[in-house]
Amino acid sequence: MLLSAIDIGTNAVRLLFANVFNSKSGIVSEKATLLRIPLRLGLDVFNSGKISDKKADDLVKTMLAFKLLIEVYNPQAYRVAATSAMREASNKEDIIARVKAETGLNIHIINGIQEANIISSLSKVYVNRDFNKTLYIDVGGGSTELSIIEKDELIASGSFKIGTLRLLANKVEKSEWERMRRWLQEFKSDFGRMNCIGSGGNINKLTKLYGHSSNNRIGFDELVGAQKQLKAMPLKERIESMGLRPDRADVIVPASRIFIRILKWTGIGEVITPRLGLADGLVLSLYKELTATSQD
Repeated sequence: MLLSAIDIGTNAVRLLFANVFNSKSGIVSEKATLLRIPLRLGLDVFNSGKISDKKADDLVKTMLAFKLLIEVYNPQAYRVAATSAMREASNKEDIIARVKAETGLNIHIINGIQEANIISSLSKVYVNRDFNKTLYIDVGGGSTELSIIEKDELIASGSFKIGTLRLLANKVEKSEWERMRRWLQEFKSDFGRMNCIGSGGNINKLTKLYGHSSNNRIGFDELVGAQKQLKAMPLKERIESMGLRPDRADVIVPASRIFIRILKWTGIGEVITPRLGLADGLVLSLYKELTATSQD
């Protein structure tokens, strides 16, 4: 079944087409096409509280292009979701109405807990866990979503206003770090004995550059070393020497900071990076809804 999803994130907007089907081992989702446009809506929102006219124009153009591609690909169904930046934009209702009027696409704003639940659902399908509990970390431009999974069941989710663009803009409060630490402390009895799954383009890139891309894992010490090396590099050198895109070269350092802090607090030694994100979770949840409906 060909399905599609649009993820309007804080740093980038993504369009995913994926073939999703049942196999003997469970539901399988195979990427057909993934497009990523680095609009960086969060820069406007974190500085002024709203999305600027220029960014709104760019978003509408992007969504129109995506809608045309959806018409060409003709998936069985698709879903459009927006996260942190759109959630906090004071003019979000006007932008949602404009996108609907000019492209026909309905944007659904999901809260942080919904986002965490959608993303964490992927781990049951794709990742084998060695411990009873798994910590799922999704680091975005505006927020970090944490989920705890125990024996295939989601038992807790938390959303925190700690993201890569928010850190670059110096808009993260110390109290928010403390709120995250306290949330994690609820699972202190499992510290050091939890699997950890990381989601997002930054942890994927860190794993490719400094970890073990053959099995999609990066250790705590490797993350610390990566942060130290990248932080010491001028932005231009990260782009030219490390081959990072300009919109990745700046946010990868604050992303490593978030992962390192969480791993230090929990005593977790490595992160598994299955290279999946919200768009993958959206097509998976859409598939489950469609197949459940067809069985009724």
